[in-house]
Amino acid sequence: VSIFDGKTSAGWRGYNKTAFPEKGWEVVDGTLHCIGSGAGEAGGSGGDIIYDRKLSNFELSLEWKISQGGNSGIFILGQEIPDIPIYESSPEMQVLDNERHPDAKLGVNGNRMAGSLYDLIPAVPQNTKPAGEWNKISIICYQGTVVFNQNGANVVEFHLWTEDWKKMCANSKFKDWQWFINTAKEGYIGLQDHANDVWYRN
Repeated sequence: VSIFDGKTSAGWRGYNKTAFPEKGWEVVDGTLHCIGSGAGEAGGSGGDIIYDRKLSNFELSLEWKISQGGNSGIFILGQEIPDIPIYESSPEMQVLDNERHPDAKLGVNGNRMAGSLYDLIPAVPQNTKPAGEWNKISIICYQGTVVFNQNGANVVEFHLWTEDWKKMCANSKFKDWQWFINTAKEGYIGLQDHANDVWYRN
Protein backbone atom coordinates (compact mmCIF):
# COMPACT_ATOMS: atom_id res chain seq x y z
CA VAL A 1 0.00 0.00 0.00
CA SER A 2 1.40 3.37 -0.98
CA ILE A 3 0.73 5.87 1.82
CA PHE A 4 1.99 8.94 -0.08
CA ASP A 5 1.36 9.59 -3.77
CA GLY A 6 4.18 12.12 -4.12
CA LYS A 7 1.82 14.76 -5.50
CA THR A 8 -0.79 15.53 -2.85
CA SER A 9 -1.24 15.30 0.91
CA ALA A 10 -4.00 12.72 0.45
CA GLY A 11 -4.14 10.35 3.44
CA TRP A 12 -2.26 12.71 5.75
CA ARG A 13 -3.52 15.22 8.32
CA GLY A 14 -2.31 17.12 11.31
CA TYR A 15 -2.08 15.32 14.64
CA ASN A 16 -5.30 15.94 16.59
CA LYS A 17 -6.58 17.81 13.55
CA THR A 18 -9.00 16.97 10.76
CA ALA A 19 -6.99 18.38 7.83
CA PHE A 20 -3.46 18.66 6.52
CA PRO A 21 -1.65 21.73 7.93
CA GLU A 22 -2.21 24.91 5.93
CA LYS A 23 1.36 26.00 6.68
CA GLY A 24 4.56 24.39 7.87
CA TRP A 25 4.33 21.39 5.52
CA GLU A 26 4.20 21.14 1.73
CA VAL A 27 4.26 18.53 -1.00
CA VAL A 28 7.14 19.39 -3.34
CA ASP A 29 9.26 17.38 -5.81
CA GLY A 30 7.74 14.07 -4.71
CA THR A 31 8.37 14.72 -1.04
CA LEU A 32 6.53 15.62 2.14
CA HIS A 33 8.60 18.63 3.24
CA CYS A 34 8.50 20.09 6.73
CA ILE A 35 9.44 23.74 6.35
CA GLY A 36 11.94 24.82 8.96
CA SER A 37 11.01 27.72 11.23
CA GLY A 38 14.11 27.69 13.45
CA ALA A 39 12.00 27.48 16.62
CA GLY A 40 13.64 24.25 17.82
CA GLU A 41 11.92 22.60 20.78
CA ALA A 42 9.06 25.09 20.48
CA GLY A 43 8.14 23.32 17.25
CA GLY A 44 7.25 24.60 13.84
CA SER A 45 4.15 26.22 12.45
CA GLY A 46 2.67 23.04 11.00
CA GLY A 47 2.89 20.56 13.86
CA ASP A 48 3.29 16.81 13.56
CA ILE A 49 1.39 14.96 10.83
CA ILE A 50 -0.05 11.45 10.79
CA TYR A 51 -1.18 8.94 8.19
CA ASP A 52 -4.93 8.76 8.69
CA ARG A 53 -5.29 5.04 9.30
CA LYS A 54 -4.46 3.02 12.39
CA LEU A 55 -2.11 0.10 11.77
CA SER A 56 -1.02 -2.84 13.92
CA ASN A 57 1.22 -5.27 12.00
CA PHE A 58 3.09 -3.57 9.17
CA GLU A 59 6.38 -2.81 7.48
CA LEU A 60 6.87 0.89 6.80
CA SER A 61 9.52 1.86 4.28
CA LEU A 62 10.52 5.38 3.26
CA GLU A 63 13.46 7.67 2.62
CA TRP A 64 14.35 10.77 4.62
CA LYS A 65 16.73 13.67 4.17
CA ILE A 66 17.53 16.20 6.89
CA SER A 67 18.82 19.77 6.66
CA GLN A 68 22.08 20.88 8.27
CA GLY A 69 21.59 20.91 12.04
CA GLY A 70 18.13 19.39 11.62
CA ASN A 71 16.00 17.14 13.82
CA SER A 72 12.81 15.17 13.17
CA GLY A 73 11.40 11.74 13.87
CA ILE A 74 9.15 8.92 12.69
CA PHE A 75 6.48 7.76 15.15
CA ILE A 76 4.69 4.40 15.22
CA LEU A 77 1.58 3.17 17.02
CA GLY A 78 0.76 6.73 18.05
CA GLN A 79 -2.52 7.62 19.76
CA GLU A 80 -4.49 10.84 19.39
CA ILE A 81 -4.99 12.10 22.93
CA PRO A 82 -6.33 15.63 23.46
CA ASP A 83 -3.70 18.09 24.73
CA ILE A 84 -0.97 15.39 24.77
CA PRO A 85 1.72 15.31 22.05
CA ILE A 86 2.15 12.18 19.95
CA TYR A 87 5.59 11.44 21.42
CA GLU A 88 4.02 10.63 24.79
CA SER A 89 2.31 7.56 23.31
CA SER A 90 4.55 6.59 20.42
CA PRO A 91 8.02 5.03 20.05
CA GLU A 92 10.15 7.21 17.76
CA MET A 93 12.84 6.46 15.22
CA GLN A 94 15.18 9.43 15.43
CA VAL A 95 15.89 11.53 12.32
CA LEU A 96 18.89 13.79 12.87
CA ASP A 97 21.94 15.54 11.48
CA ASN A 98 24.38 13.66 13.71
CA GLU A 99 27.27 15.96 12.86
CA ARG A 100 25.67 19.24 13.88
CA HIS A 101 22.65 18.74 16.11
CA PRO A 102 23.51 18.64 19.85
CA ASP A 103 21.07 15.76 20.47
CA ALA A 104 23.64 13.44 18.87
CA LYS A 105 25.94 14.01 21.87
CA LEU A 106 23.19 13.84 24.50
CA GLY A 107 21.40 10.78 25.83
CA VAL A 108 23.32 7.56 26.53
CA ASN A 109 25.71 5.76 24.16
CA GLY A 110 24.33 7.61 21.15
CA ASN A 111 20.68 6.71 21.72
CA ARG A 112 19.61 10.08 20.34
CA MET A 113 21.48 9.67 17.06
CA ALA A 114 19.65 8.99 13.80
CA GLY A 115 18.09 5.55 13.44
CA SER A 116 17.90 5.04 17.21
CA LEU A 117 14.81 4.27 19.25
CA TYR A 118 14.84 7.79 20.61
CA ASP A 119 16.47 8.10 24.03
CA LEU A 120 16.29 4.34 24.64
CA ILE A 121 18.32 2.17 22.20
CA PRO A 122 21.18 3.44 20.01
CA ALA A 123 21.30 2.48 16.34
CA VAL A 124 24.10 -0.07 15.80
CA PRO A 125 25.80 0.18 13.41
CA GLN A 126 25.50 3.96 13.16
CA ASN A 127 25.33 4.19 9.38
CA THR A 128 23.44 7.43 8.80
CA LYS A 129 24.38 9.49 5.76
CA PRO A 130 25.31 13.17 6.15
CA ALA A 131 22.78 16.01 6.10
CA GLY A 132 21.42 16.59 2.61
CA GLU A 133 21.70 12.93 1.57
CA TRP A 134 18.88 10.39 1.46
CA ASN A 135 18.62 7.63 4.06
CA LYS A 136 16.47 4.58 3.33
CA ILE A 137 14.73 3.06 6.34
CA SER A 138 12.16 0.44 7.19
CA ILE A 139 10.29 -0.21 10.41
CA ILE A 140 8.87 -3.69 10.92
CA CYS A 141 6.18 -3.94 13.58
CA TYR A 142 4.75 -7.41 14.19
CA GLN A 143 2.99 -8.59 17.35
CA GLY A 144 5.11 -6.32 19.51
CA THR A 145 8.46 -7.01 17.86
CA VAL A 146 9.84 -3.85 16.26
CA VAL A 147 12.92 -3.73 14.02
CA PHE A 148 14.47 -0.54 12.63
CA ASN A 149 16.48 -0.99 9.43
CA GLN A 150 18.58 1.88 8.15
CA ASN A 151 20.49 1.94 4.87
CA GLY A 152 20.38 -1.85 4.56
CA ALA A 153 21.28 -2.84 8.12
CA ASN A 154 19.09 -3.78 11.06
CA VAL A 155 20.12 -1.19 13.66
CA VAL A 156 17.54 -1.56 16.47
CA GLU A 157 15.27 -4.35 17.75
CA PHE A 158 12.91 -4.21 20.72
CA HIS A 159 9.85 -6.02 22.03
CA LEU A 160 6.86 -4.05 23.27
CA TRP A 161 4.83 -5.02 26.36
CA THR A 162 7.57 -7.31 27.70
CA GLU A 163 9.24 -7.05 31.12
CA ASP A 164 12.42 -5.90 29.36
CA TRP A 165 10.47 -3.09 27.68
CA LYS A 166 8.88 -1.99 30.96
CA LYS A 167 12.22 -2.11 32.77
CA MET A 168 13.90 -0.07 30.04
CA CYS A 169 11.16 2.56 30.19
CA ALA A 170 11.32 2.64 34.02
CA ASN A 171 14.99 3.65 33.78
CA SER A 172 14.34 6.47 31.32
CA LYS A 173 12.60 9.82 31.00
CA PHE A 174 9.53 7.84 29.88
CA LYS A 175 9.05 6.25 33.31
CA ASP A 176 5.86 8.20 34.08
CA TRP A 177 4.42 8.14 30.55
CA GLN A 178 1.80 5.41 30.83
CA TRP A 179 0.64 5.80 27.23
CA PHE A 180 4.23 5.18 26.12
CA ILE A 181 4.99 2.29 28.48
CA ASN A 182 1.71 0.63 27.50
CA THR A 183 2.14 1.34 23.80
CA ALA A 184 -1.07 0.57 21.94
CA LYS A 185 -1.35 -2.51 19.73
CA GLU A 186 -2.74 -0.34 16.93
CA GLY A 187 -1.97 3.27 16.13
CA TYR A 188 -0.83 5.98 13.74
CA ILE A 189 2.39 6.55 11.82
CA GLY A 190 3.53 10.11 12.41
CA LEU A 191 6.17 12.49 11.08
CA GLN A 192 7.59 15.09 13.45
CA ASP A 193 7.72 18.84 12.98
CA HIS A 194 10.78 19.79 15.05
CA ALA A 195 10.99 23.20 13.34
CA ASN A 196 13.76 22.07 10.96
CA ASP A 197 13.67 21.32 7.24
CA VAL A 198 13.21 17.62 6.59
CA TRP A 199 11.99 15.71 3.55
CA TYR A 200 10.24 12.32 3.33
CA ARG A 201 9.54 10.36 0.14
CA ASN A 202 8.79 6.91 -1.33
